[in-house]
Amino acid sequence: MKVILLDNVKGVGKKDEVINASDGYARNYLLPKKLAVEANVENMNKLNNKKEAANYKKDVEKQKAEELAKKISGIILKIKVKAGENGKIFGGVTAKEISENLKSQYQFDVDKKKIELKETIKTLGDFNVPIKLFEGVVATLRVNVISN
Repeated sequence: MKVILLDNVKGVGKKDEVINASDGYARNYLLPKKLAVEANVENMNKLNNKKEAANYKKDVEKQKAEELAKKISGIILKIKVKAGENGKIFGGVTAKEISENLKSQYQFDVDKKKIELKETIKTLGDFNVPIKLFEGVVATLRVNVISN
């Protein structure tokens, strides 16, 4: 019997997957516990519509991320910090500070987790910081760290 899983079932399949289960297993376990529905024409149409909507939403998000990547790649973010005589910064510039400065200076709301900073910036100068905005969409932000 073909069924559409409504939830992840260990050893059987993942949510929204169409599987071929034995009649007894489907009727006595999957269907009564609302873990699956029968894969008839109506339910298959619902599943296809759900997948199309998810794909459309993903495409729209990717387009927005690509537009934001173009805008971010064209700017230079200036961050003012306190530094010693030899150009060493007191503390460091973190992904959180970069995110806050992007929001305050350019009104770009980028989550600090998306900023791929290998380690905190501890010296003055220009740095290229990659920002992973979406799956396959990476923007490179130029950060200019200057002394007060």
